[in-house]
Amino acid sequence: MSATQKHIALNVDAIRKDFPILNREVNGKPLIYFDNAATSQTPQQVIDVIVDYYSNYNANIHRGVHALSQEATDAYEQARIKIQKHFNAKHVHEIIYTSGTTHGINLVANGFSSLLKKGDEVIVSALEHHSNIVPWQMLCERTGATLKVIPMNANGELVLSEYDALLNKNTKLVFVNHISNALGTINPIKSIIEKAHAVGAAVLVDGAQSCPHIRPDVQALDVDFYVCSAHKICGPTGVGMLYGKEEWLKKLPPYQGGGEMIAEVSFEKTTYAGLPHKFEAGTPNVCGGIAFGAALDYMNSIGFDTIANYENELLVYATKQLEQIEGLKIYGTAKEKTSVISFNVGNIHPYDIGTILDKMGIAVRTGHHCAQPIMDYYKIPGTIRASFMFYNTKEEIDTFITALKKAVIMLS
Repeated sequence: MSATQKHIALNVDAIRKDFPILNREVNGKPLIYFDNAATSQTPQQVIDVIVDYYSNYNANIHRGVHALSQEATDAYEQARIKIQKHFNAKHVHEIIYTSGTTHGINLVANGFSSLLKKGDEVIVSALEHHSNIVPWQMLCERTGATLKVIPMNANGELVLSEYDALLNKNTKLVFVNHISNALGTINPIKSIIEKAHAVGAAVLVDGAQSCPHIRPDVQALDVDFYVCSAHKICGPTGVGMLYGKEEWLKKLPPYQGGGEMIAEVSFEKTTYAGLPHKFEAGTPNVCGGIAFGAALDYMNSIGFDTIANYENELLVYATKQLEQIEGLKIYGTAKEKTSVISFNVGNIHPYDIGTILDKMGIAVRTGHHCAQPIMDYYKIPGTIRASFMFYNTKEEIDTFITALKKAVIMLS
């Protein structure tokens, strides 16, 4: 870590000034935002890019000869190049704009409907978000393929010996998240990918939770598909990315039909555009794509090593304090995890604690976090989830702990 990066990591006050929303109050209390795993906040630098687009060059792209259209097209495609470089994709046309992680997963699942058959097998992990379970169940229903599950242990880690046992010549696809949204577990995806490739299977990694904390290198990972959402990386909602290896994207049929994704159209026959436009039907979220690039610029200006080191400090600090509260149980104690803590206190329902914390200006997530199989494993209805980003502070954690103790007393 450079001295400059270390200085930025510790100067959280300067970083917080970039986020206007952190200055507001909720229920008369200063906002403490610990729901970052659901949606991160947006810095002024990205907000300015959004305002500039709608103020100065809002236009449809790729098809216009006028100045605004050309300016918008250039900015949108420059953002695609930023995304390519950030994830180290080999080709810029391997970056497909989507509306988010779920869109990217469904695009791939739809494409494989024509490539799978009865007797084929696909593997998901027990740690998945519903978005990386339901599309594959639907795919299996359409094709007759069988869905297999890598089990988890009590620490919230995947049982990799069981994964080894599941892999065979019939395995065609493996789907796993890089980081669990519910528990914060960092999965050993490079090893998972290598083992899948050894039996000829393709791999899709859900990077929704990893991209705010680390900088994935898709070529080093040798992953076939990687998906993420901008709104978890300090960008806007409604835009995301699907990375796919060129050879796979060429094999998959278009996901949607319409404008932009065509080469020639007649009533007799339509031919499709090349990559990436083959998968980008209709008017895209132009502003969102441009702002996605700006969000990556912002986070790279801080540095992902700096971000990861600081967020780990917050994770360790908060974990130690939470462990001192009588009756509190943390779910997800993997050796490798990121700044997410899921917990319950005694028999108190997580919703009740979350509601009281909100009255004190503290935003946490409660429920099953769209990861119901994890909650079923632990035999609980849900958890309270506190998730931290680089703009959070230890002082906020102190306030959170004090408020949590009050909530527990009130509800006991």
